[in-house]
Amino acid sequence: MEDITVEELKQRIDNKEEFVFIDVREEWEYEEDNLGALNIPLGTLPHQLDQIDKYKNEEIVIHCRSGARSANAKKFLETKGYRKVRNVPGGINAYRELED
Repeated sequence: MEDITVEELKQRIDNKEEFVFIDVREEWEYEEDNLGALNIPLGTLPHQLDQIDKYKNEEIVIHCRSGARSANAKKFLETKGYRKVRNVPGGINAYRELED
């Protein structure tokens, strides 16, 4: 599935849309700054699929700091049968630049 831009993500958050939103950064990164997503660090994602299995057929938006880890998470989830996974290129860094 096509990636989502930080502009589209910001609009969806501002509009208080409900969607499956996952942050794959480490816990300490999440604690420093987050957008309200479910925090599942990339390294633990394979062991925590049960937390998101019910969303297998729904759109899932994944982000990290820059978009690299979330791109890997997207590829991993696609190998597990998730078909509607969208990465946020630029990650939270690009998102925060919108606010400056």
